[in-house]
Amino acid sequence: MQSPSSSPLNPRLPWLNVSELAPIAPVPALCPPKLWHIFAAAAFLVSIPVFFQASLVRQQPLLSLLLSAMWVALGWKLRQRPKFEVWGDLLLGFSWSWLAGSIYWGWWRWEPLYHLPIESIGIPFALWGMRRKGYAVGSLFYLGSLFGTAIGDLYFYLTDLIPYWRQVMEVSPSLAPVILQNALTRVQTPWGIGCAIALGSLLTLVGIAALQKRQASSWAFGGAVLSTIVVEGLFALAAAFAL
Repeated sequence: MQSPSSSPLNPRLPWLNVSELAPIAPVPALCPPKLWHIFAAAAFLVSIPVFFQASLVRQQPLLSLLLSAMWVALGWKLRQRPKFEVWGDLLLGFSWSWLAGSIYWGWWRWEPLYHLPIESIGIPFALWGMRRKGYAVGSLFYLGSLFGTAIGDLYFYLTDLIPYWRQVMEVSPSLAPVILQNALTRVQTPWGIGCAIALGSLLTLVGIAALQKRQASSWAFGGAVLSTIVVEGLFALAAAFAL
């Protein structure tokens, strides 16, 4: 005969009535950042800091170089927190672009031929990151930024603007408007306009194609590529207003 004080739900613990226990709430999963947030962050990191770095690296190239270590440390620290892991990864990819820009524009800006090789110094890291889980966002951001840089350099080669690049970097700022005026005469030709349209369309198609994939890394790549068009356009406007 069963004791009247025992519980049929838990005969070993007659004093425990599990029906009176409140249900345990499930632990909410961390909500990943929305894709458009990643796109906006990638576009910001390509377009805004480059103007800050452009002035900093001319005045304080060593300081700009040392800031690369700060970006790496901050990105690595953010990656240790699950809530900010994606942003830390994105910042690590950005640190390679910043490092390459600091080296080139600080010490090698007079030689356009060295631009793309120096900008490519982060490729080993990007390839390593693509093979490891959790580093794809920063890796593809860097590769997207590098792709945009390569297209920009290609335009300079196709329109024969390389000599003007060297001259602007070598002369005093007071003489730069004269050189920029001569360079604009090449840009405003049918060939220069046609190359700008063709290469701009290529960047647009590649960037939009990346956005078709519902992946954070693809949207980081697309944001970096598409924002290159904005950066190149802003630099062109700055050159025009400097005349």
